[in-house]
Amino acid sequence: MTMGVRCPKCGALQLPGPACKSCKTPFGPPPCHPVPAPVSAGLPGAPAPAIAGPPPVWPTPPADGADTGPNPPETRQLSFHGAGGSLFGIHIVNVFLTMLTLGIYYFWAKVRVRRYLFSQTAVGGDRFAYHGTGKELLVGFLKAVTLIGVPFFLVRLGLDVMARGPIARAVSASVSYLAILVFLAFASVGARRYRLSRTSWRGIRFAFRGPLVDFVKLFVAGSLLSTITLGLYYPFFDARRHGFLVSHSYFGSQRFAFDGRGKDLFGRFLLAVGLSIPTLGLCWLWYLARKQRYFWDHTSCGAARFRCAVTGGRLLALRLGNALLLVLTLGFAWPWVVVRNARFACRYLVLTGSLDSAGVRQETQEVSTTGEGLAGILDAGLDFGV
Repeated sequence: MTMGVRCPKCGALQLPGPACKSCKTPFGPPPCHPVPAPVSAGLPGAPAPAIAGPPPVWPTPPADGADTGPNPPETRQLSFHGAGGSLFGIHIVNVFLTMLTLGIYYFWAKVRVRRYLFSQTAVGGDRFAYHGTGKELLVGFLKAVTLIGVPFFLVRLGLDVMARGPIARAVSASVSYLAILVFLAFASVGARRYRLSRTSWRGIRFAFRGPLVDFVKLFVAGSLLSTITLGLYYPFFDARRHGFLVSHSYFGSQRFAFDGRGKDLFGRFLLAVGLSIPTLGLCWLWYLARKQRYFWDHTSCGAARFRCAVTGGRLLALRLGNALLLVLTLGFAWPWVVVRNARFACRYLVLTGSLDSAGVRQETQEVSTTGEGLAGILDAGLDFGV
């Protein structure tokens, strides 16, 4: 039902329109009234009304990082930056001066090569340094010859002269064999003690503090047992010998550790023995690679542990390449062979874990060079053939 409107001027009641039909007075626009918003709740397809409320709370990671997952361990890659051409220049000068001085310069030549190799070897970007001198090597050599070499030669000569009959000769050979084992043990400990004391990293020197008598006992007993068992005891002896040398080595005040066992290598050793003839001895390269991986993987320095990835195939390729270089160049490629060995040793070796070098203290150690001199006589080298 439509309702009428009353004119404000004449008072006539009439239907709604733009003006009064009696006096023509315009009515004006209709009054505006607020239109209520449509209620959409429950209607399909209609948006739900916004409801005020507290802002959403998003999860935030804890301040100590306990739930952020395990952090990857810090890894330091060993690297070698030397070049065969640079070492060749050093080698040529060394050969010339050694010949000119009738061999006396040999000790200074060895130091020059070592300094170059160490200065080009780095762990995590920080390079090693070698602090030995040619004079020290010469003095060590003379002491070894005078105090050990000459007495051993005289004793051996006397035993040969006095030995009459098979029993006496057997005793003489046994005594000589024991003496050689003792000298080898002395040379290994002396050379390691000297070389580590002359090597530094980040300004902190290494050291070896193993008792000589204990190592001589271990070395002689292990060598004799290996001989008696026709080599079957060798993996156990090799692990014990290596463990002694590593576990008594230090980087400043930080001691190295070794947790390997010979029985872990025994199975691979027997396999290599069984495959020696069918593979013409090449299987021993795979055993050697396995042993290197095992020894490095079980060596640590504080919270940091070494990891090695060398394989037998890679070791075979290295050896074949080195042999080919030396044969084709009649030995002149020796510097490149040394560089190849150094790069190979570093390429597959990393140090993982935290190494608190800031907390390591420098500790001085006085060492003799006699063991290093004896190592030179017996060719018991410890690094890249120099």
